[in-house]
Amino acid sequence: MVSELRALYDKQGFVVVPGLISDEEQKELREACDRVIALTREGKWPHRRTVGKQFPPFGDDNPDSWGVQHVMHPDLGEPAFARWYTSQPLSDVVKQLLECGDEDLEMELFNLLINPLGHSFALRWHRDDVGEKASEEEEREALQKWHFGVQWNTALYRDSCLYVVPGSHRIPRTTEQRKHSETMEPPTDPLAMPGAVQLTLQPGETVFYNSNILHCATYSSAQRRATLHANMGNVKGGATRARNVLQHGLTWMKGDTFREGLTEKGKAMLDRLIAMQEKAGDVGYSLAG
Repeated sequence: MVSELRALYDKQGFVVVPGLISDEEQKELREACDRVIALTREGKWPHRRTVGKQFPPFGDDNPDSWGVQHVMHPDLGEPAFARWYTSQPLSDVVKQLLECGDEDLEMELFNLLINPLGHSFALRWHRDDVGEKASEEEEREALQKWHFGVQWNTALYRDSCLYVVPGSHRIPRTTEQRKHSETMEPPTDPLAMPGAVQLTLQPGETVFYNSNILHCATYSSAQRRATLHANMGNVKGGATRARNVLQHGLTWMKGDTFREGLTEKGKAMLDRLIAMQEKAGDVGYSLAG
């Protein structure tokens, strides 16, 4: 039987779930975020999302950052991130949404979204692994494959950055929606996109979403942000998610130090990711800009 949460996720393309972080975990994660954000802004952590670049490779052309990549990396020395990523309350929701068991869960990405310091900006409307110029038929074919992974944002502070078009994970864009999503230009008003809604998360709330839903985001330099941004896969999807995940560069995850810091459950999830990586070969990049 399909759970109510899964049914709502299938219909909307997203669901908001509270309470996946305890008060103690929230304090621990906020402190860990403060440390890795400071390292990134001081130029001591090179794996970051740079202002002026929306998608990987992010490069290093701008000193300002809107994200921190690879927060589970052992060189950061912050075990709280891996503990939470492999925690039971979180994986229980993922299993409902992907309709799978612990034995199917595949470790993917865990990054951090932060506020830039220099100026506010927006990311353009997009689907994570479908190009902006894809034809209606190409789009329809891609959307039919995107059922083996889920992405989420967990807010550690109030977060109103994300905009989505509910239900757009199932159908190609309309002519009017294409006008708002075929260029490299970010929106001046995200709500001008037909069907768009703004999602507001309170501290501790998580929005799980199909990353091929039409979505964009705004980044305010005046509003503090530390939002845990991650995804997880179902190994039954094979290589369907390889490009979207591996384009971020995950060779460090093969190291002994990272592996030794994981629980047995985490090690099994990692093994499934490495198996996908070894089969996929050169995956390239999903999007430009």
